[in-house]
Amino acid sequence: MLRGWLNRRQRPWRARLPLLFAMPVVMFGFGYLMVPIYEVFCDLTGLNGKTGRLSEPQAEYLTVDTERWVTVEFIAQTNRNAEWEFAPERASMRVRPGLTYAMTYRAENLRDLAAVAQAVPSVAPSKAASHFKKISCFCFEQQPFEALEDKRMPLVFVVEPDLPGEVDTVTLAYTLFDTAAFN
Repeated sequence: MLRGWLNRRQRPWRARLPLLFAMPVVMFGFGYLMVPIYEVFCDLTGLNGKTGRLSEPQAEYLTVDTERWVTVEFIAQTNRNAEWEFAPERASMRVRPGLTYAMTYRAENLRDLAAVAQAVPSVAPSKAASHFKKISCFCFEQQPFEALEDKRMPLVFVVEPDLPGEVDTVTLAYTLFDTAAFN
């Protein structure tokens, strides 16, 4: 009698054993996949200030809105404890939606060691992010710097003509990170 009771109690535990091992694997896989899924979601929706890319030929086919001006503000910051100087060459510019514009940021490595930097963009307001397109940008790739090197880094962009009418100012902010902090 006792033996039958023990077998009955052990079976449910043993039957759940594969599930107990599978749950951490599924949880790890879900956590691992969340970053690329989030990146794709942000690229598609413009959420979290993610901007899109546009090729030069695509930009040439945009219709220029000659009736409208939009102010684009440029902000630059470095992550905490970074030994960099980082700033836009201009604080803002007025642009016509549909036209291509060029801008330059300046970065300087203040250390006596070579370093590699990565700029991460953000656009506000969020409804403008999907309409702010970069044709070329220093943020697309990591930027190597020699010790004490000073660089001018170009940005070519366009604000799409279908930017919502109530948006008259778009803020583009970059945060410059030292990639050594993440390795």
